[in-house]
Amino acid sequence: MTLTAPALPAPADTAKRPVRGPRSRTGTSAWTPWLYLLPALAVLGALLVYPVYQLGLISFLEYTQAQVSGGEPTSFQGLGNYTALFADPQFRQVLLATVVFAAACVAGTLAVGCALAVLLTRVRALPRLALMLAALGAWATPAVTGSTVWVFLFDADFGPVNKLLGLGDFSWTYGRYSAFALVLLEVVWCSFPFVMVTVYAGIRAVPTEVLEAAALDGASQWRIWRSVTAPLLRPILAVVTIQSVIWDFKVFTQIYVMTGGGGIAGQNLVLNVYAYQQAFASSRYSLGAAIGVVMLLILLAVTLVYLRLLRRQGEEL
Repeated sequence: MTLTAPALPAPADTAKRPVRGPRSRTGTSAWTPWLYLLPALAVLGALLVYPVYQLGLISFLEYTQAQVSGGEPTSFQGLGNYTALFADPQFRQVLLATVVFAAACVAGTLAVGCALAVLLTRVRALPRLALMLAALGAWATPAVTGSTVWVFLFDADFGPVNKLLGLGDFSWTYGRYSAFALVLLEVVWCSFPFVMVTVYAGIRAVPTEVLEAAALDGASQWRIWRSVTAPLLRPILAVVTIQSVIWDFKVFTQIYVMTGGGGIAGQNLVLNVYAYQQAFASSRYSLGAAIGVVMLLILLAVTLVYLRLLRRQGEEL
C-alpha cells in the first residue's frame, strides 16, 4: 500500500487575497502615471486629434469655395487630391526647397545655440546675464515684428547693413538664394535662445569631476565637448533637434513677411506658404489640407526615425 500525504489547505489570507494589477518598483500601480496624464491627454485630444481628423477628411473631398458656399455638393475624391499634388512639378520643387531650407535652419540654430551655451559657462556673471537677456529678448519678439525689423535692417535703400558692408542698393529679397539666406538668419536669430538655454542647463548638470578628469588627461575644449559633454547631453540634444525640425519645417511668418508672400514668381515658397496660397488664395481647401497632411506625415516620420536611432544607441528619453 502506498501512502500519500494529504494536501495542505491554502492559507486563508492567500485564498482571499484580491488580484491586483502590475506594480512598479516604487510600489505604485502601473496605471497611476496615466491617471495623472489623463487631464492633459483629454485637452490634447480635443485640441489636436479632432482638427487632424478634419484635416484628413477634407483632403479626401472636393472642397472649394463652391462647396463652402453651398452652391455645389461635396464629393468624395479618394486619393485624387494627393495624386494631383504629387503630379504638380511646383509642389515637388517647393517640397525640396522646404527640406533643404529647414535642414539649414536646424543646423544653424543648433550650432549657434550650442556654441553660446558653452560660452555661457566660460564667462563671468555680468556678461552671462547680458547675453541671457539679449537672447531671451530675441526669443520673446513676435515673428511678425522680428521679420519686419530684419527687412528694414537689410533694406536696399535705407538699411544700415548695406551701408556698413558697402553693398549700395543691393536687394537681398530679389534673388532666390539671398532671400532664403536672409530668412535663415532671422529664423536662427529667433530660434537659438531655446537651444542655448536648454543646452546650458544640461551642461550645468554634467558632473564637474568628469570634465576635470578629461582636462587633466590633456583633452582640448573641443575634444571634451565632442567626447564627454555631447554624449551626456544626447537626450537634451534630441529634444531640441526635434523641436527645431518641427518649428523650421513649418516656417510661415518669416517667409510670408520678408519675401512678400513667397518671393518673385514664388521662388521662395515653402510648404506652409504654398498650402496657404492653395487653400485661401485659390480657394482649393482640399488641396491645402492635403499639403497639411503631407507635412504632418513627414514630421512624424522624421521624429520617429530620430527616436529610433537614439534607441539603438541605448538612450532613454
